[in-house]
Amino acid sequence: MSQSSFSCGPLSAASAVAEGWGTGCRCFVVDAFTAVPFGGNTAGVVLLEHDASFPDERRMQQVAAEFRYSETAFVVPCRDGSFRTRYFTPTGEVPLCGHATVASFGVLRRLGMTGADEVVNHTAAGDLRVTFAGPRVMMQMARPQLLPPLSEEEQAELWRVMGVPQPAAGAHPAVVTTGLPDILLPLPDVEVLQALAPDFAALAGLNRRTQTVGVHAYAMVDDGYTAHVRNFAPLYGIDEESATGTSNAALAYLLYRRGKARAGDSLAFLQGEAMGRPSEVAVEVRPAAAEVEVWVGGEVSLFCEGRLLAL
Repeated sequence: MSQSSFSCGPLSAASAVAEGWGTGCRCFVVDAFTAVPFGGNTAGVVLLEHDASFPDERRMQQVAAEFRYSETAFVVPCRDGSFRTRYFTPTGEVPLCGHATVASFGVLRRLGMTGADEVVNHTAAGDLRVTFAGPRVMMQMARPQLLPPLSEEEQAELWRVMGVPQPAAGAHPAVVTTGLPDILLPLPDVEVLQALAPDFAALAGLNRRTQTVGVHAYAMVDDGYTAHVRNFAPLYGIDEESATGTSNAALAYLLYRRGKARAGDSLAFLQGEAMGRPSEVAVEVRPAAAEVEVWVGGEVSLFCEGRLLAL
């Protein structure tokens, strides 16, 4: 389908069976960071009309809560070939979401709405580029930054909340953002990682006080992946997430800053094992004029398509 032919056209009168329902827009359920159904991380994707204004925030929030996925993306195609995207969890709006972006642009590519191999995605985290290489969607993340570390008291609380009785020597959590600030938690091995049983209520409180989204725990490996990871964000209604683009981008940048990755490296993170939804997240640390750029991506599996009447 060409970009010019796309439209959220009206449904028949017989379909408008409830007062207040809109004319309908296309919506999709997409598994991101996987090539097969029922893997990866699922996102809702809602396509709005060209150059449309976003719906009322309360209504978008209601739609995201009804979808019940960790994030739902609302995408507006622009006449200049770029896109505007907003992201909602079941409980609130976030400025950027990696897996929902990969899901959205995987759908747009399949619909023929991305005429170029590189397009611009306008988000609350900035104007970010998205590229396509075969079945893989790669997205530029916001400028990576190391943020001030947790205090000693906050670190002690973090280990306790995550259920790790004795942190490994030299294991120092870090706070990093590539669009969303996350606590990155190093663990000694995959066994400790998979055994994590966080106190979600306490973790949400810690994230609220430290103004972070969640905890991204990781164990470095040598099995074809850079690390195995798990992500927890109960503050935003997500006890655990099976693939997290922004957090894995933050981890790649941390490894770069700590000398464990170099500009030009391609990294691979395995997430979602504990949830039975294995996800392969590709991250590229690309040389740039100002330090490096971090790009995240993967494949998508389109699960279903429908029409959303509530906008």
